[in-house]
Amino acid sequence: MAPIFIGGAWPYANGSLHLGRLASLLPGDVLARYYRAKGEQVLYVSGSDCHGTPVAVQAIQEGVNPGDIADRYHQEFAECFKQLGFSYDLYTRTDQPYHHQVVQELFLKLLGNGYLYKQTNQQTFCETDQRFLPDRYVEGKCPVCGNRARGDQCDYCGNLLDPADLAEKICKLCGNAPVERPTEHYYLALSRFQAELATYAGEAEGWRDNAVQLTGRYLEEGLLDRAATRDLLWGVDVPVEGFEDKKIYVWIEAVSGYLSASRQWAAETGGDWELFWRDGGEPITAYYVHGKDNIPFHTLVWPALLLGAGGLHLPDRIISCEYMTLEGKKFSTSRNWAVWVPDLIGRYHPDSIRYFLIANGPEKRDTDFSWREFIYSHNGELLGAFGNFVNRTLAFIEKSFGGRIPEGERNAEWERILTELYVKSGTLIEGGHLKEAIELIFSCVRRANKYFDEQKPWAQIKESPQACGVTLHTCVQIIANLANLLQPFIPYSCETIRTFLSLEQSAWRLASVPANRQIQSLSLLFERIDVSRIEEENRLLEKRQT
Repeated sequence: MAPIFIGGAWPYANGSLHLGRLASLLPGDVLARYYRAKGEQVLYVSGSDCHGTPVAVQAIQEGVNPGDIADRYHQEFAECFKQLGFSYDLYTRTDQPYHHQVVQELFLKLLGNGYLYKQTNQQTFCETDQRFLPDRYVEGKCPVCGNRARGDQCDYCGNLLDPADLAEKICKLCGNAPVERPTEHYYLALSRFQAELATYAGEAEGWRDNAVQLTGRYLEEGLLDRAATRDLLWGVDVPVEGFEDKKIYVWIEAVSGYLSASRQWAAETGGDWELFWRDGGEPITAYYVHGKDNIPFHTLVWPALLLGAGGLHLPDRIISCEYMTLEGKKFSTSRNWAVWVPDLIGRYHPDSIRYFLIANGPEKRDTDFSWREFIYSHNGELLGAFGNFVNRTLAFIEKSFGGRIPEGERNAEWERILTELYVKSGTLIEGGHLKEAIELIFSCVRRANKYFDEQKPWAQIKESPQACGVTLHTCVQIIANLANLLQPFIPYSCETIRTFLSLEQSAWRLASVPANRQIQSLSLLFERIDVSRIEEENRLLEKRQT
């Protein structure tokens, strides 16, 4: 069994998840479920990013402690992921002792290996608030594209920034113009990894095109050293004498969560974290799943930290999603132009959400979520194609064969189709081409419906009950295999099918159901969503917008 590591991006615990963020995280669960079904050793981890400026800013705005904000949203995230069927081996958080310990160990190892150095630089200081400002507390004009940007990164052009780079700077807390004051910090010698990272990126396989292009651009421009500590009140303490009032910069600390979560999982379960992090045994494949705004942190910063620490496996596959818009406009949390995940899962089937975000998600290009497309996707594909095939087959058996799978014979053509489908769709999933994989499987669903219609079991039952039984027996075999093939994507519905047919746990191989097995607790796989909901949802969306 090959070790498969899957690291899902860590959402900031400063506000509810919206659908655009969920779209970039879901591929991680599809990969984990697929590899487990193949019988591989999988470690799938993530957690809530409870430190950093977004959490601290939200706490200031609400007049509470940052830990209160982190607690609230971590619990909300964990519940959302649970309801959506995310199968993390560990979903943790950055504001707990185990993570702090691992991050500090990594920091000291980088220091001991000579990749951190002290430097006094000018840092943005707000005279109104009497404090040094973290990068995200500073806003101004991006020097590259001219759009409004934060002091750490421009969301428009993707460039990593420093507050000193911005023009027309203001303090996000009070709105006044800040000044510059000297302060001493540790810096990561990122520039020293230029050649090694260029070779690493040049040899990489399984990166999405946006990761290849953006990483190449950074390397072409030349990597710059970046501050590794900051003057903050909330975060991981710097484990060095004289730096007690400073914290380890969140862009180093948060990506280190992949390692700390793996070690925490091992400590809690008795598992072997080194199996997924130390080369020398079975070849490791490490997937990192995130949005395109996080690409440089996963393709340059995190590999540099791993190289600097030494002896740790680098990322292999970069599954970096593009952006999702909402009804043709960019998601905006400040204007409440968003579909919030807690609200969505309270009103719609989790598999409807999962299916839409994979089949219509921002895998290779920006895509749009519209209520019309979401509801028609559910009614047309999940209900009209998949649910229809499953329910009309099994309902017919209940009506005409007493609910027992009729006798049948091996259908070589369908066995060939399904065997080929396991291979082709599995190859697509492993390559991160989830949209193509689910489209391929649903083309088989449509083919199965065509087979049912062409065989006309409603006519066969009158002319030859035996021939009708053979048709329905074949359809049941197709259903059992579709439950395996679609389990990574829509696990709840596939689990329901396994209950209907008393199937064992899903596996990525050809399945069969014996004749005379009794169908159990048959019910509709999906309910139709009234199309009047489209107008209702759009009206609510406009009403909530601020």
